[in-house]
Amino acid sequence: MDHHVIPASSGSTGVDIALVLLRLGLLLATAFLAGTGILRPLVGELPRRLRLTIAVLGGLSAALAAVSAFATDVNVIALIVHLVLALAIPVLIRRPSAGRWAALALAALVVLETSLGRTGVEFAIDTVYVAAAALWFGVTVHSVWVPAEQWRQTTFRLGPLSLTLGGVLVVAGAVQLFSSGLGFDRRIYGTLFGLTLLVIALLPIVATVVAGFFLSDRESTRAYRFGAAAVAVGFVAWSALAAIPEPPELPVPGVALLADAALGEQRFPVLVSPQRPGKNLVHFPASAGGDLSAGIEGGLIGKAIVRPGAEGTWGEVDLPRGRSDLVISRGEEKTKIEVDAGEEPGPAIEDADAPECASAALGGLIADRREALTSCPADALSSEDSGSLVKLVEFLAGRKPSALTLVEDTSPRSVAAAKLVRETAARFGLPVQTEAGPNTALVVVSGWAGGYTAMTRAAESQRLKPTHQYGLYLAPWLLNGPIVNSVASSSVPLRFDPREQVAVSFAVAAGDAFGGESPTLGGFRSWLGEQWRSINGDVQIFAAAQVNAMPMYPGEPHAVGMIADRNYAGQWIPDGTIVPVSSVLR
Repeated sequence: MDHHVIPASSGSTGVDIALVLLRLGLLLATAFLAGTGILRPLVGELPRRLRLTIAVLGGLSAALAAVSAFATDVNVIALIVHLVLALAIPVLIRRPSAGRWAALALAALVVLETSLGRTGVEFAIDTVYVAAAALWFGVTVHSVWVPAEQWRQTTFRLGPLSLTLGGVLVVAGAVQLFSSGLGFDRRIYGTLFGLTLLVIALLPIVATVVAGFFLSDRESTRAYRFGAAAVAVGFVAWSALAAIPEPPELPVPGVALLADAALGEQRFPVLVSPQRPGKNLVHFPASAGGDLSAGIEGGLIGKAIVRPGAEGTWGEVDLPRGRSDLVISRGEEKTKIEVDAGEEPGPAIEDADAPECASAALGGLIADRREALTSCPADALSSEDSGSLVKLVEFLAGRKPSALTLVEDTSPRSVAAAKLVRETAARFGLPVQTEAGPNTALVVVSGWAGGYTAMTRAAESQRLKPTHQYGLYLAPWLLNGPIVNSVASSSVPLRFDPREQVAVSFAVAAGDAFGGESPTLGGFRSWLGEQWRSINGDVQIFAAAQVNAMPMYPGEPHAVGMIADRNYAGQWIPDGTIVPVSSVLR
């Protein structure tokens, strides 16, 4: 861990606050010391009280740095450099040039400590703000004990410098404010992060106005003394900003909301969809645990339950118009998330298709696209899926089963898909029926709930007697962990390889963003956006199978796609694998 990282929350509020205050005191004392050392050559013989002040600042900076080493992990080399520089500046006060170089090095260390992890423009703004504040502190310390007329005569004019430093602080604070992403919404005054930004931006203006009143050379040092408090508070706020969590983006009516919730010491993501007035789904990943409930404050609180074909748990909440607080609870623990359903009604979503619709919206949110939810995957059969189903039926016709057992539901996509399957099968003289048979192939074109039910029934039938010996086949949108894992093996016609880099990248992103949840085709398409067409290739049949252990010769590497570790990042099928079992279907 680097030397003066502002600590993030560890779950112990008292300890965290103490560590933050320790670091802020350290940075402030070090900035005063560095600024004083940089400006030391501008003053002749130092009064005894000023020498004592510099010694106290050096000792305080070194002591706080040493204490921080015991309070948290630190970079030992950076700590040693800090201690040496902090103690060297008081020793070198009789050698102004050498002391200035030590002070410049210490100032550079403060810049690095306050801007850790920031690059580019952010790092430049940190450098400007810290350097300007340190110079302001340096003039302040000197001016307390040395009258303005005793400063050495140079082109370094303290009066104009105060306006310059104040202006630099104002610009840096404004850039920080406008680059924060908060804009001028209510988070500016309603969150600690926003209020801290206001302090950073507004207090330098106060210091600059004060400097304008004392611009003359005779009164120039008074500007620093009167403005020092504003600059010091602004510097502390600037340094503390890294320890303050950024507020989440404001909810947008009609856009599914991805937020974080905290119950006790556990944090987990929450998805609210479609975030319109009326019935909404509140989704929790399986890693959030069970016994979760959700509801509107002051209203009914309902338990989140498992839904067929979907991962995690799902709660139903009726959102009122406008803004409200969503209450999430487990036992006696409760937390709130702000939601905004707006005034307009949302799209009509069938209850059985709502989890798939929410999963598709999640993919767009993971890609940082906040688009209003106006339709769901089950509303229509896409041209890509249409072509995939045609290729699937042609492939099955070549295998010559006695018939296709077709499972559908009433959604527009399923109705269109079932019609397409029947028409294509008729061209090959292949019967289509609803009953299971020993020499049939099962083809499922329903939604998630119907697909899960069909596969669990097929698994039970196959356990009791020969059934669907020509295989179990799913429509592309049914490539989802709970569905494919309900049987030992099933097949899906796909236009992409789930083992390729883009697909694996989405699987990793989905797991990272939503508590380890597995990817879905609808989410993948939403995540890719217009790029979906670029990977939308030819159709191949892929087989998904549950595989927890696979015998291998000693030292033999796993084949691509055959690693079956549940914790292996990028898997599309939990506790399983998916591999192509056909060539490209032309």
